[in-house]
Amino acid sequence: MSDAGGDDALSADPTALRIILGTQLRRLRESVGITPQAAGNAIRASHAKISRLELGRVGLKERDVVDLLGLYGVTDADEQRHWIGLVRRANTPGWWQSYSDILPSWFEPYLRLEQAAQVIRTYQVQLVPGLLQSEPYARAVTALADDREDANELERRVHVRMTRQKLLAEPDSPTLWAVVEEAALRRLTDTPSLLRSQVEHLLTLSALPAVTLQVMPLQAGGHPGAGGPFTILRFAEADLPDVVYLEQLTSSLYLDKRSDVERHIQVMDRICVQARTPEASTDLLHGLLRSA
Repeated sequence: MSDAGGDDALSADPTALRIILGTQLRRLRESVGITPQAAGNAIRASHAKISRLELGRVGLKERDVVDLLGLYGVTDADEQRHWIGLVRRANTPGWWQSYSDILPSWFEPYLRLEQAAQVIRTYQVQLVPGLLQSEPYARAVTALADDREDANELERRVHVRMTRQKLLAEPDSPTLWAVVEEAALRRLTDTPSLLRSQVEHLLTLSALPAVTLQVMPLQAGGHPGAGGPFTILRFAEADLPDVVYLEQLTSSLYLDKRSDVERHIQVMDRICVQARTPEASTDLLHGLLRSA
C-alpha cells in the first residue's frame, strides 16, 4: 500500500491531509515517469491544476483521484477505497465555509494552513496581526479597508477574525511568534479608547503559553524586514514543507520553494534579534497603556 495509508496521514488535520495526499500523488506520478501535462489530460484538466492539486491548494475530487491512481498503476480496489476515504476526510469543510460569500477566494487556503500549523511566525508593519487584534480594532481596520461595506457584512468579517483567535487558547494550539512594528501601535494614540482596548488585548494574549510577542522599536532604523510583512507557517507532519504567506491588496502569494522559505526564515530570525525582547515589549505595552 502507498504512503497515503500511513498512521500520520490517518491522524492528520484535513488541511495537512490534503497536502500529504497531494505529495503522495506527485511521488506516484514521478515514480512512473508521467508528466504533469499527461496527468492533467487524464482528468480533463491543465497541468497547472495538477500542480495546485499536488501542493494541496485545491480540493481533491474523488473521480480525479481514481483516474490518477489508475494512470499511476494503483489499481487494487482496496487501496483505491482507502484513498477515497482519505480524500473525503481531506475535503471536510472548515468553519469558515459559511463565510465564503464575504471572504476572498485567495484567503481560504491561508485559513486552512493557519488551522493546521504547528508554528506561526509573523512580522507586521502597518497593523497588529489578525490573530492578535481586539474586536474594536478589527472593526476599525475592516471598516477602513472598505467603507462601502454594509454593517452586517462588516460584523461578519469581524466575527471571522475573532473566531480565528480561538485556536490560540486550544490545548493543541499552534505556537504564535509575532513581531509588530512600534509604529503600528503608536498610530493608535489619536484614538485613546482604541489604543487601550488593543494594548489590553495584546497583554492578555501575550500571557498565553503559546504566544510570543515582540515589538520592533522606532529607533531600530533600517532592518531586514523593510521588504514588508510576511508570515511563515510550519507543520508537524514531515511531508509538509514550510509555507511563506504574503498578502497583497487584492491577492496573496504562497511560497514553499526551499530557497524562498529559507530566505524568509533568515530575515525573521534577524528581525527577532533586533526587536525588543518579549519582556521589554510587555513593558512598552504597559507604558502605552499608562499614557492612553
